Amino acid sequence: MEQWQKDLKESIVDVETLEKVLGVPANEVRDIVDQYPMRITPYVLSRIKKKGDAIWKQVVPTSEEGNSDAACEAEDPLYEEKDSPVPGLVHRYPDRVLLVITNQCPIYCRFCTRKRFVGSPGTLTPDNLEKVVAYLSEHHEVRDVIFSGGDPLMVVDMLLERVLKALRAIPHLEILRIGTRVPGSLPSRITEKLCSMLKAYHPLYMNLHFNHPDEITPEVSRACGMLADAGIPLGSQTVLMEGVNDDPEVMKRLMQKLLAIRVKPYYIYQADLVKGTHHFRTRVEKGLKIIAALRGHTSGMAVPHYVIDAPQGGGKIAILPQETLLYMDDEEVVLKNYENLTFRYPQPVQSNGAGKEADIPLAMLPHLDTKVL
Repeated sequence: MEQWQKDLKESIVDVETLEKVLGVPANEVRDIVDQYPMRITPYVLSRIKKKGDAIWKQVVPTSEEGNSDAACEAEDPLYEEKDSPVPGLVHRYPDRVLLVITNQCPIYCRFCTRKRFVGSPGTLTPDNLEKVVAYLSEHHEVRDVIFSGGDPLMVVDMLLERVLKALRAIPHLEILRIGTRVPGSLPSRITEKLCSMLKAYHPLYMNLHFNHPDEITPEVSRACGMLADAGIPLGSQTVLMEGVNDDPEVMKRLMQKLLAIRVKPYYIYQADLVKGTHHFRTRVEKGLKIIAALRGHTSGMAVPHYVIDAPQGGGKIAILPQETLLYMDDEEVVLKNYENLTFRYPQPVQSNGAGKEADIPLAMLPHLDTKVL
């Protein structure tokens, strides 16, 4: 047994141990954990500084998960199962698909989009892998496969390599990506052996999951450094959550720390409308305020896309604070920068007078009420 597997075995998975270690009354959360499994690795436990802090809120179950909320009653609000042509595969966008490798995770995030099945038994079987390969072989428009779950790094190297090798044999697949929270929650899983195996399947990308600057530690830095040294470009995904990271300064520290460990911030997600997660939701204005506080105030490398994954399978929609674009017509664009100063940018003159672009409806633009330089 490898060290990461030993670490995993020592995780908190039952309410009696949770009560003993963290003082959460077992009877308060027994029904919740029966429905939505819990796992807290020794590493994540060591990062909890006090009751109710940002790490605690992400992994410790509460009775709030059992409360009803009209907006969050769906088990699968993104309609992933409707977009699944074969078991384990979600095909929503034209040129890319998502492949569920396993239902297991190193920790079970209380805000998870896939609460409906994570933690239940289930790993991609040889039969289903065969079906996935057959589907992808027939769909030449697909060039990008995202491994997800669960967490793809929760399977042993041999199984992960079996999937990588099968997909790399399909000529039109250009990019493979792995979405994982392992480096930040079970860093011992990132071994030299794993990195050596992954290097054989480039171009391979990873999107890691971090939500708070306290998650960036020397152990995490080491794990991410090993992956980066294996030639794997690293991006990060963050979920905006009430009481966890809904503060511009917290988000700025997180994004800056990620860059320092060679992870490029990629997405901040507005929380999905998943049953049992309503207490994490924030208003969208908070997300826009955070993006406005990042843009211009720190490197553009540290500014991710802020997206809402639209309900009913609408896909990710990036949104920006509208105050930056004040006016646009065929002659000029009026812009406002991060210091609240306004500037004019002239449009190029059309040489033949043709091709004039339609104006953006003025109703879509904020008021022009600041001095133009």
